[in-house]
Amino acid sequence: MRLVIARCSVDYAGRLTAHLPLAPRLILVKADGSVSIHADDRAYKPLNWMSPPCTLKEGDDNVWTVVNKAGEKLIITMEEVLHDSSHELGVDPGLIKDGVEAHLQELLADRIDTLGEGYTLIRREYQTAIGPVDILCRDAEGATVAVEIKRRGEIDGVEQLTRYLELLNRDPHLAPVRGVFAAQEIKPQARVLATDRGIGCAVLDYDALRGIEDDKLRLF
Repeated sequence: MRLVIARCSVDYAGRLTAHLPLAPRLILVKADGSVSIHADDRAYKPLNWMSPPCTLKEGDDNVWTVVNKAGEKLIITMEEVLHDSSHELGVDPGLIKDGVEAHLQELLADRIDTLGEGYTLIRREYQTAIGPVDILCRDAEGATVAVEIKRRGEIDGVEQLTRYLELLNRDPHLAPVRGVFAAQEIKPQARVLATDRGIGCAVLDYDALRGIEDDKLRLF
């Protein structure tokens, strides 16, 4: 990525015309070929830009001309270059979200008594012929419980758990198996369907599973 801070004016010529008068601006030239012009007051949104594929030609007269495949042009006239640097960022590993289902599964397995006193873990990712059950455990009476975990509990998740229960209850070593649908948020329609099918619902508090105390005042 190339970062250029310059006093410049910018003209766009294409399906319409636009002009940015002379002012200090940040110009980003990315490895994918895109060029964008930024001010200091628009958050992440550029003032103007050219999406790839496009070509950049730097003229001897301090004029940059960016042309895309449609023939549209972004013409940047440099009055003064204040900074010009290039940096190799490499391949980005992508966004890692906190609180994804795998993390919730790990936390709930470590604190399986969140589902009820006397619960014990059998196995995480219990394999079946149609896929892994997130958590298989036993309740205080020793009955088998299959737990499906979602960040947002919707009808599809209830249907998925229903299929697992149908299969697990064919195993004489596990049956009878009941289900618990666990999520940080359970949609009303999903709760109704789960209740109709005899599946319990558990709303997970992510911070509580992580052992973080709630600093909100409580009466009791």
